[in-house]
This record gives sequence, C-alpha cells and structure tokens, in this order.
Amino acid sequence: MISTAINSTATNLSRYLRQSKPLWNASALLYTLLGYVGGIALLFPGNVWLNGLGVVLLTHSLVLSAYFAHEFMHGTLFAERKWNEVFGNLMLWLNGSCYARFEDLMRLHIGHHVNRIDYCRFDLADYLRALPTPVRSLLLGLEWLYFPSLAFLLRFRSMTAPFWDETRKDERLRTTLLLLVRGGLFTLLGLVSSKALLLYFLSYIGMLTVLRFVDAFQHTYEVFPLGSPLPKRDRAHEQANTFSNLVSQRYWWLNLLLLNFGYHNAHHELMKCPWYSLHELDKELFTGDEVQYITLPELLGNYHRYRISRIYSGQGQAVNEQGDRQLETFYGGAEVSFLVLPS
Repeated sequence: MISTAINSTATNLSRYLRQSKPLWNASALLYTLLGYVGGIALLFPGNVWLNGLGVVLLTHSLVLSAYFAHEFMHGTLFAERKWNEVFGNLMLWLNGSCYARFEDLMRLHIGHHVNRIDYCRFDLADYLRALPTPVRSLLLGLEWLYFPSLAFLLRFRSMTAPFWDETRKDERLRTTLLLLVRGGLFTLLGLVSSKALLLYFLSYIGMLTVLRFVDAFQHTYEVFPLGSPLPKRDRAHEQANTFSNLVSQRYWWLNLLLLNFGYHNAHHELMKCPWYSLHELDKELFTGDEVQYITLPELLGNYHRYRISRIYSGQGQAVNEQGDRQLETFYGGAEVSFLVLPS
C-alpha cells in the first residue's frame, strides 16, 4: 500500500513550504489571465481556425483558474491571507464559481483534508429519483451524450441557494448583484456576437468536463452530509483512499497542463506544498509504482463506461482486499468539486 512508502518523520518536508518560485507563479497566472482575455477575443473573427484556437485557449484558462483557486484556498502563493482571498475571488469570477463565497469554499475544502472525507448536503441519486420522469430522463440522456447536465444542476442549486436556504439568506444581495453583473456581461457578449457566446458556452462545458473527469478519480472517501458526526480517519486511511491520476508519469512536465493537480497523494501528504514543487515532493515520497498511481488515459474507459451508473453505484473501489489494483470496479465519484458549495 502507498502509506508504507511514506516516511515523513525521516524526511524533512518543511523545505517545500519555504521554496518560493515567484516567476513560476507570475508566468502561470499571466498565462491564465491573458489566455482568458485572448481566448474570448479569438471567438469573434470569421476564421474557424482562430475560433477553434480561442475555444482551446479559453477552456485551458478556465481550467487553470479553477486549479489556481484551489492553490489560493491552501494559501500557497502569498504569505498574507488577504491576497490569497483577493486572487482566489478573481479566479472564481473567471470560472463562474463566484456565487459561493471564497471563504466558505476554502473552509469546506480544508475540512476535506483535515477530516479525510467528502461532504454533501443532499443525496444526488435520491434527488434524481424524486424528479418527474421526463426531467430525470432528460438530465441522464444529456449525461449519456457527455453534456454535464448534473454539473449545471448543482451549480444552479448552489447559485440560487440564498433565495431558498435560510442559512444563506445573508448572501441574497451579493448573489443578486452578481447575477445582474454577470448576466449583463453575457447578454452584451451575445448581442455583439451570438457565435462568440455559443463558443464561450462550449469552452465552459470543456472546463466542466476536464474538472469532473479529474475529480472523479482522486478519492474513494466516504461521503457525509454537512453537520453530521464524522468518524476519525488517520493518515494511512487518507493515503489508501487517495489516487494520483497524472496526465503522464513518464513526461512529468505534461502535468503542468493541470497545474500538477494530479499529484494528489503528495498534495494530501503536504497540502500547503506549492503546485510547482509537487513533482519533486512526489518523487521524494513515492516510487510511482504504488497502486494509487493511475494515469488519466487509463481512466478514460472508466469515465465513459460508468458515466451514468456511477450516479447510483457510488465511487467503487480501485484496490481489492489483497492490495492489488482493480480498475474495473473504480466507478468514480459523481459531481465532486471544490468549486461548488453543497446545497
């Protein structure tokens, strides 16, 4: 098991917290911001190749904004918390997750690390079963066609929660203003170019697809409702139920495409390790031969095969009782996201 490969007491990991590579941070952030603006600009021309490049660039920038939001939640870029919050909110604005407050998302995500579980507020499978048959069939049919209808559903619930959840009623004015501003901007974009608006939507679907694919196969944690009593889980349990789904094990630099988010076992061992040092930390902690190392290409088949059944079957297990990899039962989590506040 992967937990036996870790010897944190004998390894001085604190140096990874002291490493600072401002050029790496500045370059990646600048690429994200310029890619977002440049990607949108390329949606307007009449040239289909430029439009395609714009969709790819915008999609990648949206994905990176999500993973940068994650970095800011862990406070890895700035020493002062307020600057992590400022830039974290900026990233949430880019990827449309700004309807939840950054501090609430951060608190929930850190709780995921500390308590070694996943959170939910309602059972998605039961919710779908309770829907009228035509609505449920439409949502599942879209999922079968790879359209992330459930991702949009959960974001819609989270976005509108302040208007029907009394515990979040203090957010109503903030949410109303956000809806007016963002709705106005997208309306303006559509008036200038309906094609650009449609391509932006396509890029957003691309972002959701990448995020949900990666998130689906990083844990086999138990899921608990918010506010419920939680069991105590140790580090061994955390590592045994965490998976490093890398873009590539052979070409480590390809993982930079997702801001090294795939080095998830290393991230959970030292959650404040900056993204640019995760590759080095991973090499120090693990051999890469552990059963928890699964590349994303290996999981494409599972993502396709269980895209509907995982909603009702749960995450499954990637490792059997003998400690051997068993990918055929690794269904993946449904709609697990650090960008959405469970509602």
